[in-house]
Amino acid sequence: MGGTDGAEGSLWVGLESFVDVPHAFQNLGDGTYFHSGILAVRQAVASKANITYKLLYNDAVAMTGGQPIDGQLSVEDMANQLYWEGVRPVIIVTDEPEKYPASVSWPKGTTVRHRKELELVQKELQQVKGVSALIYDQTCAAEKRRRRKRNKFPNPAKRVFINQEVCEGCGDCNKKSNCVSVQPVDTEFGRKRKIDQSNCNKDFSCLDGFCPSFVSVHGGAPERAKPPTPPRNSPRSSRICRGLRVRR
Repeated sequence: MGGTDGAEGSLWVGLESFVDVPHAFQNLGDGTYFHSGILAVRQAVASKANITYKLLYNDAVAMTGGQPIDGQLSVEDMANQLYWEGVRPVIIVTDEPEKYPASVSWPKGTTVRHRKELELVQKELQQVKGVSALIYDQTCAAEKRRRRKRNKFPNPAKRVFINQEVCEGCGDCNKKSNCVSVQPVDTEFGRKRKIDQSNCNKDFSCLDGFCPSFVSVHGGAPERAKPPTPPRNSPRSSRICRGLRVRR
């Protein structure tokens, strides 16, 4: 969910009157929203378009390197600004609903829902007339990996693997997590699943599936591959040695 194809919804404003589709969703990142996207939202409100803006709040321009956005912006600020521009309703979706204290000053009618309800929230907003907004508050997977490499983001000492001898390849883990790290792999016993450890974002939503093939490893880490070293008496090492003697 991040991306601004569709000119921040402006194309839908012009197209809506000529198609049978009653409603559209428009993805919009927080960086684009901050520097210009709010103007497209304002245009949609003025034209009374039936559109839901899916605003990704991840406090970084993740697709171009993780730069900070050009200013200060919180989910609370975004929700209030949208509300006073005429957007109704505003729904917050997050993987951590409990992180918002009671002191947050949400605009009237705003609700906070868990990420597991995303599909249900979208179906509800499809029935809303006018401009509505879904603010998805979660650091994106690419940005999580960048920050973990810099020790700037929590890195759980846990890894999840799939025992392919138990896996039946049903794909329920894909359905529950919708994660690109859960990948198919062909074996002599048919197609199974595996976890690509190189891009796993460690949100562990794949464990929500009903499957006995998952193995959780606590405290372990993948072993880094070491480059092979040729034997001391191999032809290659002899050539290197002879070359060194010649250069002297």
